[in-house]
Amino acid sequence: MEVSKHIKYCLYARKSTESDEKQALSIDSQIKEMKVVAERLGLKIVETKRESHSAKESGTRPVFLEMIHELNIGKYDGILTWSPDRLSRNAGDLGSLVDLMDQKKLLHIQTYGQSFSNSPNEKFLLMILCSQAKLENDNKSINIKRGMRARCEQGLWPTRPPTGYVKHRRTDKRCITIQDKERAPYIKQMFEKVGHDGWSGRKVYAWLKHDIDLTTESGKHLALGNIYQLLQNHFYYGRFEYPKNSGNWYDGSYEPLITRELFDLVQEQIKRQTLVPKSQQKEFAFTKIMKCGNCGSGITADEKFKHHKNGNTHRYVYYTCTKTKNIHCDAGYMNENDLIKQLKTIIDDIDIKALPMKDKIRSEVIRYKKFQNMLLDNQPKIVIKDIDLKNYAKFVLQEGTINEQRELIGCIKGELLVAKKRVWLEG
Repeated sequence: MEVSKHIKYCLYARKSTESDEKQALSIDSQIKEMKVVAERLGLKIVETKRESHSAKESGTRPVFLEMIHELNIGKYDGILTWSPDRLSRNAGDLGSLVDLMDQKKLLHIQTYGQSFSNSPNEKFLLMILCSQAKLENDNKSINIKRGMRARCEQGLWPTRPPTGYVKHRRTDKRCITIQDKERAPYIKQMFEKVGHDGWSGRKVYAWLKHDIDLTTESGKHLALGNIYQLLQNHFYYGRFEYPKNSGNWYDGSYEPLITRELFDLVQEQIKRQTLVPKSQQKEFAFTKIMKCGNCGSGITADEKFKHHKNGNTHRYVYYTCTKTKNIHCDAGYMNENDLIKQLKTIIDDIDIKALPMKDKIRSEVIRYKKFQNMLLDNQPKIVIKDIDLKNYAKFVLQEGTINEQRELIGCIKGELLVAKKRVWLEG
């Protein structure tokens, strides 16, 4: 075909993103080569466009869509490009080009080695070449998926593994996943703390970030959402699903970080923490009425159970600083039993009659002693005036309900502080 000297061309260069086309020219090289072609053929270039988006999917390339629009409004009526697959690797974009040719808005496409005009044979050849590029893409995708599936069937994780694992850095052991010596121990501890000690995700987050300073390979701290994703990832006990949500499960050939039993225990803990209403979640008596004596943060509590060989189980409650005001606070932990002992000593050192709830304490003791007198009948009556308010206050600390304990402590004038296994009253 003899190209009309009146056709105005848009030089369109797109960078290849396909792995088997690494030898393809860069955008600058394409432009340089096509300008030589334009000069040789006497083509008039009025616009030059560069794009790096893949041409696999229709309607996803902003520069290509801009070129289609400008062809529609008549800014130019020809395209100069390196090869047909620079323009399209999908039926949608190819259809847009052919439609413009049918409407005589696109008169000519010139590539490095071929020419396409608005003739049946040349349009048909253009469609064949672009369709061939699409076929290559489709086949490549099938081959890649088949290769991934084959690796999975061998127990090999085909992509980047989760935190705690790394790929073996050897060319003869591709896709081999091994434990990350630096991070794996902490990820394992994370599961143990949630499963055995009942830690929440937020507590794990604070521990990993502030106490351990654990970062990913990219140098970032794990976000709270990332932590929950890791805790629910089957990969760590040796099973994985690929692709995600496909229902295709495989047994990994790598070394598991935890057992399936621990994983299941963690899922139960997460479910319990998520589904139990806040009103039904575990509360501790002294968390909302004391502050850290080191930094002034609030006080939180942690419940632990120790299982003995004889079958007995003992419960322990520990109080510690929330570290909201100082992430490096070293106030330490304090056992609840020791805490109550020291609170009893504080009760001994204050004037119980000055407590706002003294009347309530007195009425409760009187009520209880009247009940005792009813049961004793002919026995010597208990004298109501013999009421030891301090002993009853200590009894509330030891045996009272959470609300009673809080009400009692809340009535003490001054602020209770706790740090380094010591409790004291300030103010």
